Amino acid sequence: MGPDPRYFSVRTAAGNLQPVRCAGPRPDFISGRAPVFPLCATFRHHVLLPGFPASGVIALAASRRLFLILNGKAAQREDVRGAIAAVRERGNHVQVRVTFEDGDSERYAKEGMRLAREGEIDVIVAGGGDGTLNQVVNASLVEDSSPKCSFGLLPLGTANDFAHGAGLPAADPWAALALCAEGDATSIDVGEVENRVFVNLLTGGTGSRITVETDPAMKKLMGGAAYIFTGIGRLHDLQPCRGEFKADGFAWKGEFLAMAIGNGRMAGGGIELCPDAKVDDGMLDLMVVPFLSRETLGETLRTIAQNGLGELANTVVRAKADRFEIQCDDELFVNLDGEPDSGRSFDIRVRPKALRFHLPE
Repeated sequence: MGPDPRYFSVRTAAGNLQPVRCAGPRPDFISGRAPVFPLCATFRHHVLLPGFPASGVIALAASRRLFLILNGKAAQREDVRGAIAAVRERGNHVQVRVTFEDGDSERYAKEGMRLAREGEIDVIVAGGGDGTLNQVVNASLVEDSSPKCSFGLLPLGTANDFAHGAGLPAADPWAALALCAEGDATSIDVGEVENRVFVNLLTGGTGSRITVETDPAMKKLMGGAAYIFTGIGRLHDLQPCRGEFKADGFAWKGEFLAMAIGNGRMAGGGIELCPDAKVDDGMLDLMVVPFLSRETLGETLRTIAQNGLGELANTVVRAKADRFEIQCDDELFVNLDGEPDSGRSFDIRVRPKALRFHLPE
């Protein structure tokens, strides 16, 4: 009689083989050969299946407990439901909380942090766009500045700027959720201004006002391009901002069209505002687009929309620091990962290694 198909051996960190019981037959007994797993993540445990040589060591994920905070607009999507089912079928546990009204993301994030402290979950996953991620992370860090769990993103928004900039599979819910369930987490920074944080970028100026005023129906139809069309359509009343930016060894003052301070790289529907930004370098990247003249405003917006900031390299102001101070003559409209705010003065700092986040290698 052959080996019991319900058992396999896990190679522990000490190098020993430990027998572990499966809920069902081992994959090799089903397929008749060593199983092949999707290469969408780095798996946590190496497994040596009985009957295979040492060179046949494969990767197999241990069960992980996910707490998914899902934007209500995406709850009925078949690909999302399929991704959740597939991750569960691989032995992981997924609790789902669906948002319905303002404040739900924050309330569920606090619940997730409590469960993490009690050892009941391993990962909090934000299922939505950049705004959902911002709400979840802010509420989580208010609840506990040193989270006991890791974080992940199931990108389901319009722009998905953080996901694109970080290389997350924004078009594949199964791959994104599998990364949270079976991939390693790495420590990342967040930006902090007053009592709020941002994971991706803080943007300000005319561009941020455009983001706030872009029609949701247009966003759904056109995606990130909707922001640009809104801006071009409002050229007649767009006004430049005037302010001063300071950091250690850096200062700039003048009129500007847009600014960004990036922990991540992209905003505004896929525009690479801070191409050199890294989420784990302990620094923030500043980008300022000076306001040259009203005659060139339309062309500047079109250039950014079509080619990013590459053609404005000689005009754009850039700096890198762990802290920036901004002082403006008038109210400056800003967005933190798409969440609106405003003010005349801002003290923006990096909070190094604030989160453990599931990102591709």
